[in-house]
Amino acid sequence: MTDEARSTLASLYRTERRRVLATLIRLLGDFDAAEEALHEAFACAAAQWPRDGVPANPTAWLVSTGRFRTIDRWRRQSRVTAALPDVARLAETEADMAEPDRIHDDELRLIFVCCHPVLPPDARIALTLREVGGLTTEEIARAFLARPATIAQRIVRAKARIRDAGLPYVVPDRAELPERLDAVLHVLYLIFNEGYAATAGPMLIREGLCRDALRLARLVAGLVDDVEVQGLVALMLLHEARRGARVDAAGDIVLLQDQDRRLWDQVMIAEAATILDRAFAVRRVGPYLLQAAIAHSHAAAATFRATDWNRIVALYEALQHIDPSPVIALNRALALAERDGAAAGLVAVGAAASEGLGTYAPAHAARAEMLRRLGRHDEARAALMQALIHTSQPAEKRAFQRRLDSLMT
Repeated sequence: MTDEARSTLASLYRTERRRVLATLIRLLGDFDAAEEALHEAFACAAAQWPRDGVPANPTAWLVSTGRFRTIDRWRRQSRVTAALPDVARLAETEADMAEPDRIHDDELRLIFVCCHPVLPPDARIALTLREVGGLTTEEIARAFLARPATIAQRIVRAKARIRDAGLPYVVPDRAELPERLDAVLHVLYLIFNEGYAATAGPMLIREGLCRDALRLARLVAGLVDDVEVQGLVALMLLHEARRGARVDAAGDIVLLQDQDRRLWDQVMIAEAATILDRAFAVRRVGPYLLQAAIAHSHAAAATFRATDWNRIVALYEALQHIDPSPVIALNRALALAERDGAAAGLVAVGAAASEGLGTYAPAHAARAEMLRRLGRHDEARAALMQALIHTSQPAEKRAFQRRLDSLMT
């Protein structure tokens, strides 16, 4: 394979694979067939592009190749006779298929399709993250604080439920969007989170996932007038605004208190502030809006010491009241430690960790930090050892190891 073809294919696989898959699922109406078509299309490209050159629109070429090869294979199969009407429909031209509807982005269309209310909430979110978000079962398990095997079973059951119930791969009408909105927002939130702090891999931040999640969230905001959609967009903007300061040149984590705030994107922060002002004027709040308000409190502070910890603790308490989770409780504990001291923080971290964070590395790291501040270095070292055991993220491992080494001197 020529260097140009190899480079183009590798880049497309990284950046366009999920979009190609989403389009194939829409066109073929089947998850498994679309996944097979995706891999076949890339294999064909690897064989043909070095000889014929890279096509002018490589993404469209991949979609078309995967689609028509699948249709040809179905035609050759003996069972195709019963499916001839469907094959004829799938063989229509792109112009015929491109019927006008309200959602024109294939990834977003598929997210709404996958978030069908007939599926249990956890199953529909896990399925969508796997099939549309492209996350691995391990990454999804981390988001749910669950075992990978449990997540894999949910995805298999969700696919079977879709197949057995004969659910159509159609975009819901505008009137049907609200009943799917919570799941759609949760999916986008978790895709962004995986980009913001990757479960594994050489880099802490997966910029492509963050950009895609923000792009899709903006599209949803254009479809649905809802304060939680606005809150999610603002939250993503505020986190994206700090991206340039979160890691150093070596890819190592820079803690919030050590970040150079001059590197924060003030345009994004200002846009998020405008969105928050408009959303809070509605006088109805939800978890994404509250999280965005917390992130804005950090962004508005001139220095770490100037942070309004009273406000942040209050916001976390409101968030815990309407959307309780051990991770939120842990974040509240860290804010409480800044306001009331390490002793109060240690108690709160312990309470949060007891709610199912035994394998969550940040919980052990938070406990270690409280113990360090209290001068209980032996216990802090033990907690950091647990944090190291429970992370596979290289940047996180290096950060924990540096803290551990500092306690050994």
